[in-house]
Amino acid sequence: MELIKEKDAQAIQEWFEELEQSVRLLVFTQEHECEYCRENRVLAEEMASLSDNVTVEVYDFVDDRAVAEEYGVDKIPAIAIIGEQDYGVRYYGFPGGYEFTTLVEDVIDVSKGDPGLSEQTMEALSKLSQDVHLQVFITPTCPYCPRAVRLAHKLAIASERIRADMVEAIEFPHLSNKYQVFGVPLTIANETIRLEGAMPEARLIQELLRDLEKQAQSDADAAWHG
Repeated sequence: MELIKEKDAQAIQEWFEELEQSVRLLVFTQEHECEYCRENRVLAEEMASLSDNVTVEVYDFVDDRAVAEEYGVDKIPAIAIIGEQDYGVRYYGFPGGYEFTTLVEDVIDVSKGDPGLSEQTMEALSKLSQDVHLQVFITPTCPYCPRAVRLAHKLAIASERIRADMVEAIEFPHLSNKYQVFGVPLTIANETIRLEGAMPEARLIQELLRDLEKQAQSDADAAWHG
């Protein structure tokens, strides 16, 4: 093991005993690997070596453009976690530090197809009338970021209308500037909605649905007056 320490590998092997269905880790890199592309690929390959139910597929971001477009991958390094279906769970940037455990737990959730959310949350999500794209900006040294990423990915597993990205803020400075990321975790929903901090499940759902309703109303008003 190069990135995963032996004691951690043993723990992950035990966790992966919970896997119910096969999981594919789609790694997007390029021939002359970008910063952290190599680490991203090696980490995925080492994880896959710990379970027969986890496999890795490595794609070149340029040469395999059609595959990247199929999975909506628009930047690298990237990992898409695919189970029986594509739930829209994505990692952009190297999931090191605190985020490594998040990656392991997401693999388990995707294998089960069960996000483990409350009945109230599931009911609320069933009423979504629009598609939602969540981008959770993090840094590897942020102890609160994994909770925000995990919840966003759980929402993606729970609803076909939601896709969720972890975005490592330092590796993608142009996005951090675009969305004015001054602190993490910061979740951006549909480009304009800002959800700051690692919120509890119920509060995040409440604020997200409220802001989505406001956004939809604003768009409707603009269309009416336009």
